[in-house]
Amino acid sequence: MATLIAMTLGIGAFPARAAHASAADADASPALVPAPARLQLARGSFTVSAGTPLLAEGEAARAEALRFAALLTRTGTLALKLSSTPASAGAITFALDDALPGQSPERYRLRIDAEGVRLVAADARGLHYGAVTLWQLLTADTSANGAARSLPALVIDDAPRFGWRGLMLDSARHFQGIDEIKSLLDAMALHKLNTFHWHLTDDQGWRIEIRKYPKLTEVGGCRLPAGDGAVDPASGQPRRYCGHYTQEQIREVVAYAAQRHITVVPEIDVPGHATAAIAAYPALGVVDTPLAPTTEWGVFPNLFNVEEATFRFLEDVLAEVVELFPGRYVHVGGDEAIKDQWQASARVQQRMRELGAADEMAMQSQLIRRLEKFLSARDRRLIGWDEILEGGLAPQATVMSWRGIDGGLQAARMGHDVVMAPSSEVYLDYLQTDSPNEPPGRPGAMTLRRVYEFEPVPAALEDAYRPHILGVQANVWTEHMRSYARVEHAVFPRIAAVAETGWSPAARRDYGDFLARLPAQLRRYRALGIGYARTPFEVRFDVRHDAAAGRATVALGNALDYPDIRYTLDGRDPGPQSPAYRQPLALTPPALLKAAVFADGQALAPPSALALEPASTWTRSDETLQSCSNRLVLRLEDDGPAEGERAVYDVDIFDPCWRWKAAPLQGVTRVRVRAGRIPYYFRLAHDEPHRRFAPARSPHGEMDLHTGACDGPRLTSVPLPAAPGADGFVVLDAEFPAQAADADLCIRFTGDTRPRMWVLDQVTLRAPQGR
Repeated sequence: MATLIAMTLGIGAFPARAAHASAADADASPALVPAPARLQLARGSFTVSAGTPLLAEGEAARAEALRFAALLTRTGTLALKLSSTPASAGAITFALDDALPGQSPERYRLRIDAEGVRLVAADARGLHYGAVTLWQLLTADTSANGAARSLPALVIDDAPRFGWRGLMLDSARHFQGIDEIKSLLDAMALHKLNTFHWHLTDDQGWRIEIRKYPKLTEVGGCRLPAGDGAVDPASGQPRRYCGHYTQEQIREVVAYAAQRHITVVPEIDVPGHATAAIAAYPALGVVDTPLAPTTEWGVFPNLFNVEEATFRFLEDVLAEVVELFPGRYVHVGGDEAIKDQWQASARVQQRMRELGAADEMAMQSQLIRRLEKFLSARDRRLIGWDEILEGGLAPQATVMSWRGIDGGLQAARMGHDVVMAPSSEVYLDYLQTDSPNEPPGRPGAMTLRRVYEFEPVPAALEDAYRPHILGVQANVWTEHMRSYARVEHAVFPRIAAVAETGWSPAARRDYGDFLARLPAQLRRYRALGIGYARTPFEVRFDVRHDAAAGRATVALGNALDYPDIRYTLDGRDPGPQSPAYRQPLALTPPALLKAAVFADGQALAPPSALALEPASTWTRSDETLQSCSNRLVLRLEDDGPAEGERAVYDVDIFDPCWRWKAAPLQGVTRVRVRAGRIPYYFRLAHDEPHRRFAPARSPHGEMDLHTGACDGPRLTSVPLPAAPGADGFVVLDAEFPAQAADADLCIRFTGDTRPRMWVLDQVTLRAPQGR
């Protein structure tokens, strides 16, 4: 038996280390994600080979051992077989022991020494989590697939910090197939997440079969995409976007999740985000205007009405929901329910007086209280977004705090349980870098570091109320994710940061150490076929053009500050032996620069390439320009073609204006702008008055160019055509008097942005001769 080293190591089973830890440090330290609560290294090791017996004591242990063996096979690690021989030295053994020290039902102990591996847990959940840790130890080096692995001698005593470690997926805006849902559940299980919050209804679609109300999916499950995407290019007929889950499929997903110790929490949104339901059954709404599931994104005025028949409808829906989802919680939404229709409706106001609701907030509270009573009678707990605090919180309700943490603090101090899911920290529809290679979404900075450093228990919360913080959850809203590949890009690797926040003790978490362990996790993603985001690991080029000298200085970096950047200038892809980047490179066009970030001798993302041409000084794309006012910048894609890749534009939907800072205008007399046009598919509720546009002065509007401030002197103006060309673009050429000095250049298209708006794709200054 190996002798344990007399020290307890923290995160990742080693003292905190910087992201530039040496290869030798990495070899000595297991790269585990999330980091275990307590780990003791020992002297010695145990070698696992294809001949190592896999033993299980009892049926529950047998099921987890078989799943562990299947995972090893799936990732090409080792092919282990479950053995029926008695326990002996030199084996991997799974066993249950409810006397295992600790309080958490998810706890486990993993011991590795010269005699073998023994995994013991209080119940099957702990065995699963311990098996994930063991799998990670065996996949620290995925280059040795199928070969024997040497494991360090150690003891891990582990349990999660929080009981709620969640991920929400929005299947209402864009629909994912059952196999894609299962793939996500598989990945959640390997991050030791245990709650899948499934957003199933919204203005754009109703995705869950309710047998008593078949029109919810027949009508509410289909919408038309915005713009050209709504038309079949071959037939010219409407091209509907449809999808829903049958009750049999729901049961299949719930069972699949349960096998992986994940509870599914369904969300049926009330009283807002109800357009799809009201389109199916108009009597549920407040106004008589016919509705259809909307093609747009944002906040909509359509609410369920407050009639008794509507309340019974919602209870009927929840009655079928609780039969499908055996978990403790049912989510009822409650968010973004603007009350304009209720305020304007004489019937709703009369009904409020009948029910004794002092105002619209109190009316929503009455509805939530009624649904809570209905769910409580069926042994379920109601959970909702933090707006359910407004008007008075239902007695047993749990609050999911998304508008920052204040709602969570308020609810906890009222004695209510809370799940922290603030949009400012763990909303994964925000883009994670400023790379032009990011897909459509919300540019911002939901960086890996920002996600990792979120602390779910605020320092301001008094000790007595801290047990009410159930845990943490990341949310994936899918307005801009029309493929599962985009979902994967949004989720991975940021979900690893969320997993560590939910699992590891707060005192053990260290961002630099996490970055040092992350490359091993990326190798596991590749082995599993997970399409994680490469943008945080790609090389970024900061180019400084010297127009007068015809040269450029290029600085290299990456969003996560990994230090080992290798580059080439000969057209070949860089490798671990290529020159290491040390300082900015002075280049004379034409030049082709390729670079990649390396860790442990492997590239973390495909090489980035920068092609410098003499014209590079004079051209900018929309991704490299700034917004004039930076009110609400989105990365949006074109509305066509119906299938395949589409053009992507950065645009401020409140003020579509683009600024080229310090443009090299001296002596320039011409500019060429390539522009596209996309539908304006947003509803902004009470923010709608903030939308800004310059009135058109001609039938189709103009492209205006300004120098200095974006409302500064107009340099020139060009009339816009009625429509873009067949390729979806228009090229606009403008001339103006020669400029005496460089200055900011602002480009704005006039005319109302509804129903379509012009968007900038590229701007090129036409350099005068001799420059």
